[in-house]
Amino acid sequence: MTTDIILGLLWRSFWETIWMTGASGLLSLVIGLPLGLALVVTGRDGIAEQLTVNRILAALVNGFRAVPFVILLIALIPLTRLIVGTALGTTAAIVPLTIAAIPYYARIAEVSLRDVDRGLIDAVRAMGGNRWTIIREVLVPEALPGIVAGFTVTLVTLIGASAMAGTIGGGGLGDLAIRYGYQRFETGVMIAVVVVLIILVCGMQWLGDRLVAKLDHR
Repeated sequence: MTTDIILGLLWRSFWETIWMTGASGLLSLVIGLPLGLALVVTGRDGIAEQLTVNRILAALVNGFRAVPFVILLIALIPLTRLIVGTALGTTAAIVPLTIAAIPYYARIAEVSLRDVDRGLIDAVRAMGGNRWTIIREVLVPEALPGIVAGFTVTLVTLIGASAMAGTIGGGGLGDLAIRYGYQRFETGVMIAVVVVLIILVCGMQWLGDRLVAKLDHR
């Protein structure tokens, strides 16, 4: 296989991985952050304590987190077909990636939100602030560095998971490594994929760390 062909395959697979990671990461943020907030505010001594609701949400989150991604990938094939019309391809892989990432990120966000100084919450309450004011003005702003750091970790995890999705035709760098690097014994392709994945992960982690440093004023 010529260098031009390898570079062409790498370029296409790279952007497929970016699409899978970006789309599923954005969905995990949009759904996972409110879920993490719900776990905090409905928990014991939360600003909207509802222990029954909290236990149900926690059970759902723990249930999905307990399932290995490979099994979840296969188990969600019927749902993936229902949503996108096929279980193969880059867009189809976004469905299981998102469902796996939401509970993962929700727990990370929950930890950051629970670390917010209780005294700040009590102060806003004493000034007449309602629940939404506390969430908007205290919980989310104070936990923002941890929320961003957790989102960065989630994106890095999704890159690895997207490579795993390539084992069942999900596209991206994982699919390239399996079809060419492993099945066709193209060692050069396998090495190139590993190098690109390392650069991608390191670059994403660096950007996340820089953003967290700007947001953290402690």
